[in-house]
Amino acid sequence: MSDAFTKLFQQMMQSGQEMARAFNPALETFDPRAFEKMIPTMPADMLEMWFGRTFNRDGLDAKTRLLVTVAALTVQGAHAEPQLRLTIRHAIAAGATAREVAEVIYQMGMFGGIPAMQKALEIAQGVFAEHEGKQAE
Repeated sequence: MSDAFTKLFQQMMQSGQEMARAFNPALETFDPRAFEKMIPTMPADMLEMWFGRTFNRDGLDAKTRLLVTVAALTVQGAHAEPQLRLTIRHAIAAGATAREVAEVIYQMGMFGGIPAMQKALEIAQGVFAEHEGKQAE
């Protein structure tokens, strides 16, 4: 690799890490190379695209992006239960309130159907209870 390419790649990875931290402060030590250990076929440029170019600082903030993701996962229904649970946790960490998350899920009842909405609300209630329990400790 040339020095210019190496420097550009490092800047893109740093941008990706900053956005990951904006999504959730717990990702302070996010290292995309860990994905390569778990999934060797996942190229680093794909990770950089997701977190570096796609989730850049311009446009939507992290909370809004996560609420949009909650909406999309709600419409997918039971197929996305683990992803929905994780995204709701990240949305809360990014500053979303329980009311905002619930409103997004209610809105998706029109598009994903009532069963998908009910399942998502059930998942969200579990995440809210878990979050409140951690705050009480």
